[in-house]
Amino acid sequence: MSDLTNIKQPSRDIMHYESRIWEIADLMRSASIKQSDFPDYMMPFFALVMLEGRMLNAVQKVKDDEDLTPEDDPEDFKEAFLAMNCGYNEYIVMQGKTLNSICQNDTTFEQDFANYLRRFDDVLKVLLGIDRGPKEQKYLNIDGIVAELSGKHILMPVVSAWSNIDLSPYDNSAITTLEEHIKRKWADISASTAGEQYTPDDIISLITEIVATKVTKPKNQIIHVYDPTCGGANLLFGVEDRLRAQLGYQQIHTWGSEYNDKLYALAAIESRFRTHSTISYGNTLTTVPFHDKQFDVIVANPPYGDKWSGFEKEIKNDQTGQFPGGLPSVSDGQLLFMQHILWQLDSDGIAVEVHNGSTLFSGDAGSGENSIRKYIFDKDWVEAIIQMPQNEFFNTGIYTYLWIMNKQKPLDRKDKVALIDGSSLWTLLKKAKGDKRREMTPTQRKQIVDALTAFEPSDICKIYPREHFYYNKQSLTLTEIDVNGEYLKEPIKLKKIQSVVLNDETLTEVKDLDTNAGNALKNKLKAANIDDDLLMVVLEDGNCYSYDKEQETIICENNEGRTVLGCGTFKFDLSTSKGKKSLKVEIIPRTTGDYEIIPHHFDADKNQKEINDFMAKYVFKPFVLGANTIGVELNFNKEFYAPEIIDKVKEVLEEIRVLNKQLMAIEI
Repeated sequence: MSDLTNIKQPSRDIMHYESRIWEIADLMRSASIKQSDFPDYMMPFFALVMLEGRMLNAVQKVKDDEDLTPEDDPEDFKEAFLAMNCGYNEYIVMQGKTLNSICQNDTTFEQDFANYLRRFDDVLKVLLGIDRGPKEQKYLNIDGIVAELSGKHILMPVVSAWSNIDLSPYDNSAITTLEEHIKRKWADISASTAGEQYTPDDIISLITEIVATKVTKPKNQIIHVYDPTCGGANLLFGVEDRLRAQLGYQQIHTWGSEYNDKLYALAAIESRFRTHSTISYGNTLTTVPFHDKQFDVIVANPPYGDKWSGFEKEIKNDQTGQFPGGLPSVSDGQLLFMQHILWQLDSDGIAVEVHNGSTLFSGDAGSGENSIRKYIFDKDWVEAIIQMPQNEFFNTGIYTYLWIMNKQKPLDRKDKVALIDGSSLWTLLKKAKGDKRREMTPTQRKQIVDALTAFEPSDICKIYPREHFYYNKQSLTLTEIDVNGEYLKEPIKLKKIQSVVLNDETLTEVKDLDTNAGNALKNKLKAANIDDDLLMVVLEDGNCYSYDKEQETIICENNEGRTVLGCGTFKFDLSTSKGKKSLKVEIIPRTTGDYEIIPHHFDADKNQKEINDFMAKYVFKPFVLGANTIGVELNFNKEFYAPEIIDKVKEVLEEIRVLNKQLMAIEI
């Protein structure tokens, strides 16, 4: 439906209501309601005054456009109003009753207010939480809130205070602006974990400014915009409004999904006043509400650091194919949303997603996280990653990052990725909002947008070939060497063993090695977890083999002297045959499993040369190459590292001399 604008002009800017709304909090405080619970008590009433104001606008629009009135043409008027598809309340639309009018009579207030609530249409009653069944979702839970406020004897004062907030003179844009500020305040006081992120207004502006530079569809075509974690839909509708106002797109369809009851209800109510807007309730990853659609623009600020173990079975059994490349650790599901977003992004679509730093580097090569990252980079879908300032969000001071993902990069950006460092582009807030102490001004945001648009190296932007972020995790088996660089070249099988000695104590004589004695020897070796240097193997021919820890080598001693054999270790094999134990001992090269991280090249020959050159330069022991796993990782600190400037020794000494002189003057 179209924007609902009342014919009369507002006398004041709508933002003057923000402080008045928060004065209502004093009533909550007087009733011993915790500040962290204020949003639960205030969201339903904000929804009521928002709905009332917009319905009054719609009433006026029908009167003006259709020349109808509810008094003279009730049936035609009602039909015309319902055609606007903005919700319905009999009291407001047909009888002209408002919260303000029913608060004028304290004698009939409770009955009138109850009737006012129950005159909303069925869809709005569900969202508001009116007359819900015992197994139905609470959403805004207005019935429960009304009951609690009534029990605290402050229901009428609260409703009366809200009734003085008249939003009918304001259009959709103004009401949405106020709503954004109020919801941001709610997020400020109620969000409890770093994963519960309300997107600040300045970041919403930056995202929408980026999107505005990337959308290339003709103006006469429909733009489909999606937010799979839409919350109250501020980000989603912010992008819609920007595309409409700045770029002139008029056919914009918005789609959102949200699992939080109250935020879903607010988004769904807001969607009633927008053209072609659909908000779905539920876990996006398991319900996949729009599985048959592809979107031109996707924006999201998904929860991070949230476990997904509660729906692990559903994710692992997913049949949609939305999680290519692997699955991340169950301790953090934000990469699942990145996979979902790219799966639903159209072939020429653009996505902008907020993440914390873990998606840049979490997980070793071959892990779920790394495999997902590699899959996305293999597809060449990452156009840029932008580092945001710290202290940008309301309840965490960590760095956050915008991933700009483009399925149809311009030719000159193929196989390239821009890293843009916006961490220093911030202005200190006059008053902190929780952990949010900084914001990005329009000028600072423009620096980032300009850097992305130019796609050229600058002070804040670095352009890398895609393969720059790939690496080899090359496994290898090292053969250890002794102090003289020697190692056992071939295994030595020891025959005719007389005894095994542990720390000068004979564990067993081989001739006595029956089943029980064999087990005892095996258990002692296992329980002691002994080092080779505590062992000695004595042969019948008088040769004694042991490990010299200081020389890191195997020694063979006999009547003729001492022979150094090179670094090695003992390998014992106890076997049973006809109730008797037999002991086999072999001295083998001592080896250690290891791996090296080496830059990766897409060209196989060049990559193998890189590995060989690395080994020749840095590995000094004999080795055998094992499996090679390719990983992808990004590190802003490394890429934008600025070495600390150290004072010259001469300058430091001069400072010390001056300080000493000052100290001597003080002592005198």
